[in-house]
Amino acid sequence: MSHYRRNYVPGGTYFFTVTTYRRRKILVDPLARTLLRAALSTIKEKWPFEIVAIVLLPDHLHTIWTLPPEDDHYSRRWRRIKEEFTRKYLAAGGTESPQTASRIRQGQRGIWQKRFWEHTCRDENDLKRCVDYVHWNPKKHHLVSSVKDWIWSSFDRFVTLGEYPPDWGRDDPTPGYDAPEWE
Repeated sequence: MSHYRRNYVPGGTYFFTVTTYRRRKILVDPLARTLLRAALSTIKEKWPFEIVAIVLLPDHLHTIWTLPPEDDHYSRRWRRIKEEFTRKYLAAGGTESPQTASRIRQGQRGIWQKRFWEHTCRDENDLKRCVDYVHWNPKKHHLVSSVKDWIWSSFDRFVTLGEYPPDWGRDDPTPGYDAPEWE
């Protein structure tokens, strides 16, 4: 059995990649978007965290969170977000991918990959690089010709805050950045 080592830093800032099971392209559908937003809100109320940046793509999402001081329980939050979303998505008529016998034995559903990828942001430069990667991702995947055209992203908020010019992202801002393992 594999043992995954995660880095838990109380009050840390983390970059996450979360992927649908078998890369099903469901996340930008209206039902999934609505229910994912609701799941994030529900869990944020119980276990607060700040969403620094986020992008929702058809088969995965990237987000950066900052946890409260003295709190490093991001795994619990992701487990609960996935559970909340899955329960409501299936109840609302969403479908799941066929399961392997192993996943059925483990009580998993055919909505999300079991795990997620996480990176602890080490400093402001690393955080900036991760935020750039989040916002560049729709263009990287050839979903839009301009970063500003992808509406399921926090990019507009960053433009409003003056962090980016509106035409940011003409060229790859992340050269040499190693993509997450599940990208």
